[in-house]
Amino acid sequence: MENAVKFKLLVVDDEKNIREGLAAALEMDRHEVVTAADGDEGWKRFQKGDIDLVITDLRMPGLSGEELLKRICTGTPGVPVIVLTGHGTVENAVAAMRDGAYDFLTKPLNLDHLSLLVKRALQIREMSLRQYRLEEELEHKKQFSAMIGDSAPIHLVFDTISRVAPAKASVLITGESGVGKELVADAIHGLSPRKDKPLVKVHCAALAASLLESELFGHEKGAFTGATARRRGCFERAHEGTLFLDEIGEIDQNVQIKLLRVLQEKKFERVGGEETIETDVRIVAATNRDLKAEIEKGNFREDLYFRLNVVNIRVPALRERKEDLPLMIAGFLKELSLENGKTIEGLDNHVRSVLFAYDWPGNVRELRNCIESAVVMAQGPVITMEDLPPALRSSGDASWIRIPMGSSMEEVEKIVIRDTVAALQGNKSKAADALGIGRKTLYRKLAGWGDLPEDADEA
Repeated sequence: MENAVKFKLLVVDDEKNIREGLAAALEMDRHEVVTAADGDEGWKRFQKGDIDLVITDLRMPGLSGEELLKRICTGTPGVPVIVLTGHGTVENAVAAMRDGAYDFLTKPLNLDHLSLLVKRALQIREMSLRQYRLEEELEHKKQFSAMIGDSAPIHLVFDTISRVAPAKASVLITGESGVGKELVADAIHGLSPRKDKPLVKVHCAALAASLLESELFGHEKGAFTGATARRRGCFERAHEGTLFLDEIGEIDQNVQIKLLRVLQEKKFERVGGEETIETDVRIVAATNRDLKAEIEKGNFREDLYFRLNVVNIRVPALRERKEDLPLMIAGFLKELSLENGKTIEGLDNHVRSVLFAYDWPGNVRELRNCIESAVVMAQGPVITMEDLPPALRSSGDASWIRIPMGSSMEEVEKIVIRDTVAALQGNKSKAADALGIGRKTLYRKLAGWGDLPEDADEA
């Protein structure tokens, strides 16, 4: 703290000599200091949000020091406030401490004592900031915990979410069915300033056009047959929060027009109603369709597309990030074993090879369903081919090896070695001979990929 300016202090006092003298003394302790001549000016300066400690006089014209103290301690309790009084009464001091002051000093001031007091208060402030940053980091990790992966494509998604979450802009999440678009929406809301407000989700493809309109905007009593009471729609329920519109490409043209109006004007009417309702909602939409192609076909409005697609997040298909499979499989095995009351230690080599070779057209959803089925069917601690769903078993023909287009040489090597070992029922000696490599080399590679312990017997 002595070697660099780390904190910004605000001095509020209507006496110019005291205000400037305090600023000069505190600057000698290598603090950055700003000043205000009264409580109103001090409050405006504090609201800019970069102040770490406040020193304020109690008696000032306009907004008093007592009121300034209360506002700061109520709105930003982590910022210490030291109060000054020329009256020196015990009552003033007790009242200030009760309102949240860190400490108080009487005039004339002892600058050495003030310097020590400021130093101690800023140490507490620094610990508070560290705690806040730690909690923020933990919250950040928590929001991404449902999206398992450490590959470059999924890290790009994480980075985009982190940058867009604090903003108000609409987000369009694209990707194949089953890739986890809803998890991305959850993370955007959870990392946004709206996280304490509602996250309302609408699955647009599940509702007919008339029902979707009522679901989004609500309806008045008697608006249509069966409307026996007024109903608040999703835009009302999501006020000040986030509205997630899943499968946005499925909505009817008439609903598209009304949705566009809400995005433009931030107001709407309930179905069958005349009252105009204002709303503050952040829109996050998702689709597995090519909306540009739908625009060309006349199925989707171009102006609505541009309103929704302010920021685009494309979630990669599972076949594009197969390096995440070990983490995902391990995570699902742990979760689903616990859920089903079983102890599953892992997969045999043949199963592992099949899962890595498979293209996963249903993406993460299909992988999870596959692991859940295997856990339920497993009769021992290790998942075998007999435990897999039929589609996966039929893809496990060991007479040939599938190598996805675009695989790196390192990925090709892994696939060839793993599939060969699996085809030979785990016999490492035969696999090494078939591959034309030494047994020690084979064991070292398998151990490096986590396919067997590094100290496994190579004999």
